[in-house]
Amino acid sequence: MRVDDFDFDLPDDNIALRPANPRDAARLLVVRPEQELLLENRIVRDLPSLLRAGDALVFNDTKVIPAQLEGVRSRDGAPDLAVSATLHMRVAADRWKAFARPGKRLKTGDRIRFGHSGESCAIGQLDAVLEAKGEGGEVTLRFDLSGPALDEAIMAVGHIPLPPYIAAKRPEDAQDSRDYQTIYAREDGAVAAPTAGLHFTPELFAALDAAGVERHFVTLHVGAGTFLPVKVEDTADHKMHSEIGHVSRETAERLNAVRARGGRIVCVGTTSLRLLESAAAEDGTIEAWSGATDIFITPGYRFRAVDVLMTNFHLPRSTLFMLVSAFAGIEPMRAAYDHAIATGYRFYSYGDSSLLFRTTAP
Repeated sequence: MRVDDFDFDLPDDNIALRPANPRDAARLLVVRPEQELLLENRIVRDLPSLLRAGDALVFNDTKVIPAQLEGVRSRDGAPDLAVSATLHMRVAADRWKAFARPGKRLKTGDRIRFGHSGESCAIGQLDAVLEAKGEGGEVTLRFDLSGPALDEAIMAVGHIPLPPYIAAKRPEDAQDSRDYQTIYAREDGAVAAPTAGLHFTPELFAALDAAGVERHFVTLHVGAGTFLPVKVEDTADHKMHSEIGHVSRETAERLNAVRARGGRIVCVGTTSLRLLESAAAEDGTIEAWSGATDIFITPGYRFRAVDVLMTNFHLPRSTLFMLVSAFAGIEPMRAAYDHAIATGYRFYSYGDSSLLFRTTAP
């Protein structure tokens, strides 16, 4: 399909720079592609009344790490160069893949010094060698530290990598360290938050429990590739970046039991959906799964495991808008986004949410 098919005009005023307060006060656009009432305006705390007893919510419990590093390149015979690196996938105890700027001016073998401010002890100093270069500014960094020592140094040196559409309008601050993390985050490793989950509060969890809606957790470490624009003209030519995920055997068995008794699998966020679809067999059975997934879902994809999707509003021409168009149908999603823009819904990471019911149409 042509990437242009997923383009739309989004006014700057619709881009959220801060989340709703409280989190579950955000607006929720319900999209039922096969019912007469296609669109319904609700709020997130209405979620218990929109689901059924026996349904299961699936959350991504990844935790955002301070993966944005600022440093200086040192190279014999060349002046120092300021370097910005966004870690996006760990590949060894001492190695990370990252997106680096300015990528074209970096060479294999360059040494980059992160966090050397002269104001901190050794824990605030982190050195790496650029071990390999890939496409689109991607590099592999081999750090002088390894394992837990490297984790500790990244926590000391790095900062939260706000999405570019927020970072371009305001700097990161202390409030973001709280706002850009779900209340159930526990597995360190994400570069970006699973933003649909930012809407949940302890009070909403209690209401869902009272309504008989189950709660299960999987882990997909969201990478910086989620922010990359689609630069090709045809979706068939786009290459997705891999992300590391895990579905435990216990969680897989419990979700299969939900479906066996007629309950629905409700994914909170495209990350948990992509992971479950990666872990699902052809017959829809969810299996225990660990590894890297680069699944790219576009219209025509046959969903195997997921019945309902809760997700924020996505960028034009993005892989995520392609995914929701595959899930609920291209025309229903165009109508939903037109409505959302016209009625002031807030878009992107800190924005409002939608609840999408899967279409059975091809």
